[in-house]
Amino acid sequence: MTQPHAHFTCLQDAPVLITGGASGIGAALVAGFCAQGARVAFIDIDQTAGTALSTAFPEAKHPPIFVHADLSDVGASKAAVQDAAEALGGIQVLVNNAARDDRHDADSLSEDEWRASLAVNLDPVMFVTQAAMPHLIASGRGSVINFSSIAFLLNMGTVPAYGTAKAAIIGLTRTLAGRYGPDNVRVNALLPGMVVTERQRELWLTDDSINDFIGKQCIKRSLSAEDMVGPCLFLASSASAAITAQSIVVDGGVC
Repeated sequence: MTQPHAHFTCLQDAPVLITGGASGIGAALVAGFCAQGARVAFIDIDQTAGTALSTAFPEAKHPPIFVHADLSDVGASKAAVQDAAEALGGIQVLVNNAARDDRHDADSLSEDEWRASLAVNLDPVMFVTQAAMPHLIASGRGSVINFSSIAFLLNMGTVPAYGTAKAAIIGLTRTLAGRYGPDNVRVNALLPGMVVTERQRELWLTDDSINDFIGKQCIKRSLSAEDMVGPCLFLASSASAAITAQSIVVDGGVC
């Protein structure tokens, strides 16, 4: 199990819901919250990976609960949230991590491709949060962490739909923070840099491209999914009790 750099006692037994938790950054987050002693549920479309991860931490105080759903289906995502809340006994922390960073050519991007990208990368942030909000409010100290990306800050020409969704998440984060702050629910965003995951290596990254990007970072090493765990735990915990409507870049010093 991934061991975080700090232990937040306020997260022990806390009910935590993570979207896109079966692999990549999401799986690292599941491991990180389990290591805190939190009660964790995660939603993912990948049945095989989700089932495997749910049994990967036999030493955890609370083994993670896998909820299978296609988050691009709003009805299914809302039902999954309710299933998770019932299994956890509520929701105190929501991590909107699910994403799919497909590449597109702006000249040939179709309407279907555009809408499919937003359905995965943007819609769940709104509608999963909407479904979880009564539980977050009931907890008395809800925290929502939305995963954006530095992609739109780098003027990446290959991600017109993904970049738009990730930029929109910043606006949505601030809007939701303003709306639900009076209910003691905080909403913040994390913007990862180039995180080297298995999917990234399979589809987009090479040793040369990784080294080239590391050259642009202040911290001269590749970032891993585990690098996102500490910042997420901080925003979920009472250590950040006065922080809301903020966007924190975790990119090794590029932006």
